[in-house]
Amino acid sequence: MAEETKDRSRRKVMTGTVVSTAMRKTVVAQIERLVKHQEYGKYVRHRSRFKVHDEKNECHVGDVIRFMETRPLSKDKCWRLLDFIKRVER
Repeated sequence: MAEETKDRSRRKVMTGTVVSTAMRKTVVAQIERLVKHQEYGKYVRHRSRFKVHDEKNECHVGDVIRFMETRPLSKDKCWRLLDFIKRVER
């Protein structure tokens, strides 16, 4: 049991905002970060999008969620929902 816990602790955990809930049991979460341009010094927004498994279909657009890396669940989906950090008023 202790070995399994150590193994899971190496998985990546990310925080992002839900931007799409069009699919069943899948949401698209987006992470946005500011990166300074090397030559010009201006800050540029970089966005990464991840397909996250949402077994109960409880996410809505605008929710801030934590998700964890897992085995491949489909061609593009290898993340699963852990919990909500902030829920949107409905």
